[in-house]
Amino acid sequence: MSAFVARGPTLTDSVQCGFMNVAETFAVTTQIDDLRRLVAAARASGKRIGCVPTMGALHQGHMSLVERARELSDFVVVTIFVNPTQFAPQEDLAQYPRPLEADLSACRSAGVDVVFLPGADALYPPGFSTWATVDELSERWEGASRPTHFRGVTTIVLKLLNIVQPDVACFGPNAFQQQAGLRRMVRDLDVPVEIVTCPTIREPDGLALSSRNAYLSADERKAATVLSRCLQRADEQLSSPNANIAAVSAELKTMLDAEPLVAPDYIAIVDPETLAPISESQPRMAVLLAARVGQTRLIDNCLVDLTGQSPSPSSVDHRP
Repeated sequence: MSAFVARGPTLTDSVQCGFMNVAETFAVTTQIDDLRRLVAAARASGKRIGCVPTMGALHQGHMSLVERARELSDFVVVTIFVNPTQFAPQEDLAQYPRPLEADLSACRSAGVDVVFLPGADALYPPGFSTWATVDELSERWEGASRPTHFRGVTTIVLKLLNIVQPDVACFGPNAFQQQAGLRRMVRDLDVPVEIVTCPTIREPDGLALSSRNAYLSADERKAATVLSRCLQRADEQLSSPNANIAAVSAELKTMLDAEPLVAPDYIAIVDPETLAPISESQPRMAVLLAARVGQTRLIDNCLVDLTGQSPSPSSVDHRP
């Protein structure tokens, strides 16, 4: 196992060379075998393993997941991998932000134990041809707009869970449909992990934190807040047991259409488990929005719960 002790201000030099980078209890590795050895040693010492899968460009939303993972485990692994298989050819794979130095610094400051930085060749070797798909849940809404997206997401998350083998994995809820698919995948394939979905972290004006917010101009950034305003309005309207679903959808479309820089993709009021559209009010409903703001595509969602109980399962445990 190649190693490099990180004592200077820069962590990325050794990572780019493929070395492991260790500073006290903080390690960075690009190698699957090295990661597994570190996790195995932690587990052998009685530690509970937590994992936060990310694509990097870490913001406070990601760091809230790290904080939650630290609360639920004793040894936290953050994975940073811009997964090419969840991007369509015309999407922003090449432009996706990759501020590695800042990401590593944030992880070290947050008390992460290991950052895993695999290369694409390690995760998708020549001849790779095995995919994880979740039928039905991945076919509508985002699936219709981005046909190959969910296959890429579920496959890479399954691979990372197999590599890290955590006791608990923490995700954000901004991609509601993605979380539903991952929970179903874990359930159907008996993956021994607890999936925890944490609250959305928002800017003071309501905009959900997203790495893609960096693409927005000042005017687009202001226009993008219409998504959270729509969700707030939907929550108000749907909180009535007799809410008219069609009328609420029409009002949300009017709000989005009123912003000249915003082009709606879809507005969906759905069952939160099946993601099927609903025509009548029910005890639990999810509102899913997607829109292009300028050239940037953003998604957001909210869950409306009339039962007085906690929202859609934030923790789903499929460990034996």
